[in-house]
Amino acid sequence: MPVAPPEPRHTAPSSAPHHPAWSSAPRKRPSPRERVMRFARLPSRLSPGDREVLWLYLLTRISIWITAYGVRWLFPPDSGAHQPSAVLEPFERWDWGHYLHIARDGYFPGESGPWDKKWDSREAFFPGFPMLLRALHTVIPSWTAAGLLISFVAGAVGVLALARIARLYLPGPDGDRRTVLFFLLSPCAIFLAVGYTEALFLAFALPGWLAAQRQRWAAAAVLTALSTTVRISGLFVAAAIAVHFVLTAARARGHWRSLPWLALPALPAALFTWYLHAHTDDWMAWKHAQERGWFRTFHTPWEGWSHTWNAAFDETQTTGYAAMFQAELVAMVLGLVVLGVLLWRRRWAEAGYIAITLWALGTSYWFMSIPRSTLLWWPLWIGLAGWSLRRPRVKTVYLYLVAPVSTVFSLAFLSGRWAG
Repeated sequence: MPVAPPEPRHTAPSSAPHHPAWSSAPRKRPSPRERVMRFARLPSRLSPGDREVLWLYLLTRISIWITAYGVRWLFPPDSGAHQPSAVLEPFERWDWGHYLHIARDGYFPGESGPWDKKWDSREAFFPGFPMLLRALHTVIPSWTAAGLLISFVAGAVGVLALARIARLYLPGPDGDRRTVLFFLLSPCAIFLAVGYTEALFLAFALPGWLAAQRQRWAAAAVLTALSTTVRISGLFVAAAIAVHFVLTAARARGHWRSLPWLALPALPAALFTWYLHAHTDDWMAWKHAQERGWFRTFHTPWEGWSHTWNAAFDETQTTGYAAMFQAELVAMVLGLVVLGVLLWRRRWAEAGYIAITLWALGTSYWFMSIPRSTLLWWPLWIGLAGWSLRRPRVKTVYLYLVAPVSTVFSLAFLSGRWAG
């Protein structure tokens, strides 16, 4: 079972009286040339550990492209085809169409909206990713290539932040690499490599959490607010940061002066709600879009479990969907185990984040997208890495059992089947 990491280790800065960083004398402002040179030296500031996790990240991106190449030849839309599908077609699946339509046409093109019978409920998706996609499209003609580039760069930022968070918790030089390895080989890691929101969300949320661990509350609030433009989960991260803020209040001087920053992550969600209301006259337009498009009407968790179980095993769904509903059940159980371990270890902030996430995903008609949500559970990946450091066999078992599951999810998504 995954074990939550211990308390993060914080080291106090040196208090040497004559160190330039602590001197009260005014410092000379760098010249424009010096600023350019500092920017040029940024890549060299990556530690050996950072470079190692980026190498792992690059290797896994290559493996996904190899898989996509095989899918184009082995699983074309027409089984009798003599030519493979287009190079980027395997990445143009499912929710990508919603992001593309929002970026290209807006939320309410023409006179279309929720009042139309064939409406696609696109207002269920937050605007951060489509807005960035539209901006990047001004220099990259291909929409799909632009979306892939966003996820590629954002994913690199996310894994760097994950590794640095892991270093706060795990001893030794291998804890960060194991955390990233487990994360990048997880069953739903395919979604980090396609035009979806997971990579961009993590690129904001994980640095935000890291800033909160270092008690840089303004930076944490700004980064978390940016994550909220991408997914509603940004509010869950904000709640976890608020809990962490309260728990550390007694140990920091002038701590409470930073309290107003904690409200900032709610601003993007409030503005998006206002925007949708202005076009639909409905303050709950986002929630109603979720209900129309994805059956996210409120049900008790046991009702959601029952409906998901029936979809998974009662032969009411085609086999592909049934298999993914089985994965939903497994992911829910895993989430409850992670939550239990975090509570046992008194990791209240992380436990709050997992609890809110499970409640949001587990109180609809049936469970949906919980496996994909595991990518956002950084305590899971750090906990697994910590467990494997204490029991080396855990790493071997994980790699052998997860590898085929990850392959199945990748093949399912890239070939156009539902993959959570």
